[in-house]
Amino acid sequence: MTRVLRPALLTLAICLAAFGVAGAADTEIPLTIENNRFSPEEVKVKAGAPFVLVVTNKDSGPEELESKELRIEKVIPGGKTLKIRVRALTPGAYPFVGEYHEKTAKGRIVAE
Repeated sequence: MTRVLRPALLTLAICLAAFGVAGAADTEIPLTIENNRFSPEEVKVKAGAPFVLVVTNKDSGPEELESKELRIEKVIPGGKTLKIRVRALTPGAYPFVGEYHEKTAKGRIVAE
């Protein structure tokens, strides 16, 4: 291996290792549906960083998590857990509802 190639490969290895750390799994945020309500009703996340909502529906029937602002529309079957990837958000508040129980199932994500 030449003396020029060796430092180049070392630099590439360092860059790949740094990317591996930076590209680590997104933060998981737990969200529960129980008695036709979301808990917690407000979730705080870091602005500019993608994350995963881990939604567990403890009710027997399905619920649809919907947010026009987040562009999410997912049905979570009763007794099941679903992971929803959410893009990096700009600072602000993003409301969501349980479409099947809009009067009680409400929440929001606050990106700070």
